[in-house]
Amino acid sequence: MIAIVDYKAGNLTSVKLALEHLGVDGVITRDPAVIENAERVIFPGDGAAASAMEHLNELGLVAPLKKVVDKGTPVLGICLGTQVICDHSDEDGGVDCMGLLPGRVKRFNPPDQLCKIPQMGWNTMRFKHKHPLFEGIEDDSEFYFIHSYYPVPADDAFIMGETEYADATFASAVGKGNLFATQFHPERSGRIGMRLLKNFTEWDGSC
Repeated sequence: MIAIVDYKAGNLTSVKLALEHLGVDGVITRDPAVIENAERVIFPGDGAAASAMEHLNELGLVAPLKKVVDKGTPVLGICLGTQVICDHSDEDGGVDCMGLLPGRVKRFNPPDQLCKIPQMGWNTMRFKHKHPLFEGIEDDSEFYFIHSYYPVPADDAFIMGETEYADATFASAVGKGNLFATQFHPERSGRIGMRLLKNFTEWDGSC
């Protein structure tokens, strides 16, 4: 069973429907015991870092998420779920986050003021490192993005894929051990996104 973490940050139903399409059982939950005992965990989210961290702390979900990462459970972060696994976000005046992946989160700051922020729509990802979740996916495949902020890992070894937007080359997929996360939305990225999700449902957390 895959636990889809509910911390009042939305983007839950689309993830569950994507799993159903793959014939995989997923449960939307904010129960720490369910999360800790799940075979795999998906940590999605839309919204802002400050409210996300507030809700995670209120619901007592930070410790369970750290436990599943520590014990080797495969974990997939999506969008906001990718940002708050870092140490710190520049959003909302600066927010300390979960610290599961060393690094920070920055806002796009394009020199061209006509460049649209947030990035909304399709963009390509270029592989930086090989990863089991990329199996069957071609380099420079397109995924769907909607975001104004992006992760900046402390070590390039954590950058699995890169994307260019607003005069920046940013980490659009990051990973460390059994933790993998995407700034894009695989559940909204058509056939290629579904392949990445399928790979996650079969991944044992090793690289």
